[in-house]
Amino acid sequence: MDNQEILEFGIKRENEERRDGGCAVVFDPETKLFAVGKDNVNGFLRFFGGGVDKNEDAQTGILRELTEESGLDDFLYVEKISEVLVHYYNRIKKVNRFAHATCFLVILKSRNLVETKLEEHENFILDWAGAETLFSDWKSRNQEKDYDHWFYFLEKSMKRIKELGFN
Repeated sequence: MDNQEILEFGIKRENEERRDGGCAVVFDPETKLFAVGKDNVNGFLRFFGGGVDKNEDAQTGILRELTEESGLDDFLYVEKISEVLVHYYNRIKKVNRFAHATCFLVILKSRNLVETKLEEHENFILDWAGAETLFSDWKSRNQEKDYDHWFYFLEKSMKRIKELGFN
């Protein structure tokens, strides 16, 4: 991965704030579904993830965010899938962002849950969806190209899931 070019996604906007982080593509091999956050207001589906703190590496921070947001914490397999640069509008915090985003594929060992630790602005619940549902949901909301990197991450993760024999 070190020799690969880092792709850039999204539309550059004025007054972008830098916030590096990423997301987890979480796959349940038993049901063949992905764990996602479902917005309580508009039903929008999203990956779990967020910003990485200064004292964390990307994997530690993203897995922390995954557990805090979803309650999932029993992982069979974790692998870095890709890193990208992304420009997007953060609808939850209402701010233009630029980030170096890292994606991890997380294969669940079980759906056991611990207590979530949602921040005040995080208004979503754990849900499960197939890839076609995710692609359809994001395509319908992607006028500003804010989710192109999610398409990329999901496609790469699906390829890896197949290579690992979990599909």
